[in-house]
Amino acid sequence: MESNMQVEKAIPPKPVNRRKKFVGSEAFYGYLFVSPMVVGFLLVMLFPLVYSIYISFTDWQLLGDPNFIGTENYERMVNDPEFWVVLKNTLIFSAGLVPINIVLALFLALLLQRNLPGIGLFRTAIFIPVMTSIVVWSIIWKYMFGTEEGFINQALGFFGIDGPAWLYDPNLSMGAVIVVSALKNVGLNMVLFLAALQQVDKNLYEASLLDGANKFKQFRHITLPMITPTVFLTLILTIIGSMKVFGQIYVMTGGGPGNHTKVLVYYIWESAFKLYEFGYASAIALVLFLIIMIFTLIQWIGRRRWVFHEQ
Repeated sequence: MESNMQVEKAIPPKPVNRRKKFVGSEAFYGYLFVSPMVVGFLLVMLFPLVYSIYISFTDWQLLGDPNFIGTENYERMVNDPEFWVVLKNTLIFSAGLVPINIVLALFLALLLQRNLPGIGLFRTAIFIPVMTSIVVWSIIWKYMFGTEEGFINQALGFFGIDGPAWLYDPNLSMGAVIVVSALKNVGLNMVLFLAALQQVDKNLYEASLLDGANKFKQFRHITLPMITPTVFLTLILTIIGSMKVFGQIYVMTGGGPGNHTKVLVYYIWESAFKLYEFGYASAIALVLFLIIMIFTLIQWIGRRRWVFHEQ
């Protein structure tokens, strides 16, 4: 027996083939299931981002090889007065769209949260614009804002009011585009707010009634604090969406009158596909990416101060 034990100790253990052990394991199938998403992210998101950063340091005009010029595109951007006008227009558009969209969506959600007969029809009617093509939506509103034959000016004329040239007036064109954009996507945020409102504990409202709270105090001290995670989500999504606006501008105003409605994405498209300055367009796109990232990080850092976390 002792000799057999000595022989067994003398024989070294067989090396474990880690590759065979990994294949067929739970971790292997986990990586296998997420691999399409990872590959898609690398091909569709990460690679174009890295390549656009490289292109921003060139004067590539689509035909031929990119010519590396260093930071000339960024220096041109700093000294380009049109870029600063476009950046200001983008910030004005976001500053107008975001509060209108959020407030209107929350107001509609509060009105439509009750299970009344036919309420589903109203919810569907408000959500239909979300599913409508942005091009179709913009064309319809372009004709509605028509100077002479537009529905809005005809309705104003019925009351003896001479309607303005909405899309050709520098003081009104941006406001018209903001309203059209807000109505287009308000249904999505409304649905998110409806889902959040339905999760609020109804016992909180009953307790507040016993304490003499009115509807406004209930909304301020119960409803709004309890749905802050959804408010935070919709705020981020709406800001990012407002920074990427293009279809409405392209169809309704073409950036005009003058440059009063020209925003960053439209300026990127114009620089790349009309002037064939892909290097300069990539530099502007990178600036837009950084602006969106900064806004998102600011909100993400500040969420701990005002977002309600359920214990």
